[in-house]
Amino acid sequence: MSDIAATGPASDAPRVLIVEASRTALGVLVRRIGVAGYRIATADSTPAAIAELHRLPVDLILAELDMPKSSGVELTRMIREDAVHRDLPVVLIAGRSDSTGAVRALEAGADDVVVKPFHFEVLVARIARQMERARAVCELRGDNATLDARIVTRAIELGEMRERWLQSEAERRRLESLVRGGA
Repeated sequence: MSDIAATGPASDAPRVLIVEASRTALGVLVRRIGVAGYRIATADSTPAAIAELHRLPVDLILAELDMPKSSGVELTRMIREDAVHRDLPVVLIAGRSDSTGAVRALEAGADDVVVKPFHFEVLVARIARQMERARAVCELRGDNATLDARIVTRAIELGEMRERWLQSEAERRRLESLVRGGA
C-alpha cells in the first residue's frame, strides 16, 4: 500500500513489507522496525501484499498469521509458489495460543514464526538474521552459477582440444602410412 520512510533509513537500507490488518498494530510495527533502520512498505491484506511485491522489491515479509479473508499461511504459500519471490524470507507473527497456526505456517514455508508477546529487539534480530541468511543463499547461488559457467566453458574447451587431438592423430597416421608406403 505504501512505502514509509520511518526516521530516515538510507535509500539502500533493506525493505520490509509489513502485512497487518489492524491499523494500530501496523503503526506500532512500522515505528519500531523503521527505527531499526529498515525501509517499510505496508499492506493490510494478502492481495495488497502481493500487489506491493510486484510494485517494488522487498527484502523480507513480516505478516500477521491470522488476518481476515486470507491468512499469513495463504500468503506464504502464494509466495513460495511464485518463481520470482519464492526465496523471499517470510516471518509470521502468531498469537501465544496459536501453536497449530505456527506449525501450519512453517509447513507452508515460513522462515520463522514469532509468538506474541515479543520483544522488538528480538524481532529485529530475527529479521536481520533472516535477511543475512537470504543474502548468503543468494550469494551461494551466484557462486554456483559462476562455477556452472566455468564447467561449461571447460567442457567446451576439452571438446575442442579432443577434436584437435583427433585431427592431429589422423594426420599423424596418414603421414605414417605415407612414410611406410614410400619406403
